[in-house]
Amino acid sequence: MNMKDTVAYLTEAIQAGKPHQIITGNPIMVMAALNDPKYMEIMKSAELVVPDGTGVVWAAEYCGVPVAERVAGFDLLHELMHVGESYQWRVYLLGSTEEVIQETASRLQKQYPGIVVCGYRDGFFGEPEDPEVIAQIRAASPHLLFVARGADTQEPWIGKYKEQLGVPLMMGVGGSFDIISGKSKRAPVVFQKLRAEWLYRLLKEPKRAKRMLALPQFVLKVKREKENVTKIV
Repeated sequence: MNMKDTVAYLTEAIQAGKPHQIITGNPIMVMAALNDPKYMEIMKSAELVVPDGTGVVWAAEYCGVPVAERVAGFDLLHELMHVGESYQWRVYLLGSTEEVIQETASRLQKQYPGIVVCGYRDGFFGEPEDPEVIAQIRAASPHLLFVARGADTQEPWIGKYKEQLGVPLMMGVGGSFDIISGKSKRAPVVFQKLRAEWLYRLLKEPKRAKRMLALPQFVLKVKREKENVTKIV
């Protein structure tokens, strides 16, 4: 599905009320899933995986099963917020620091006055606090839950508790709150058009270098196993 079709599909899902986990797939996640059966199961059990990473879009095209277009998680979040104004959807934000999450909540409420930011909480809590966090989210009765705790944490957390949470749409959004709050900047358009947002992030945050090692590994794996790559439809 392209972005328009994705938003239409998710709008129906939200209206139906059944819990949906949306994963914004990228090469790092794919490699993590190939190396960790538990992470693979999380990705397989998600109701929808969208092609967020440019590497995933490239791989699909290279293997002869192209996707309609890239559906970036950051853009999908904003598209859903825009559509949500018509329905007065309630949104809960979870993750990042207290300062960032407060500013994100404030800016989103001002940008999309038709939606209701019904709650937010920073991401600094451990498993012992999970029941309390789940209770807070359930009490807020959101239609959408956006979680920003890092791909190694946010997807497993949503996957583990999605039935208890009972939120119609739950999606990990990585560093989106940092960008929305103004703490960080999104890659310039030129980087986006060149499919090189990963390079911009690496230049801005050299500490990501170790994590980025998964990218060349992904490319090599795709090229070596091109004939075995399939797209589930």
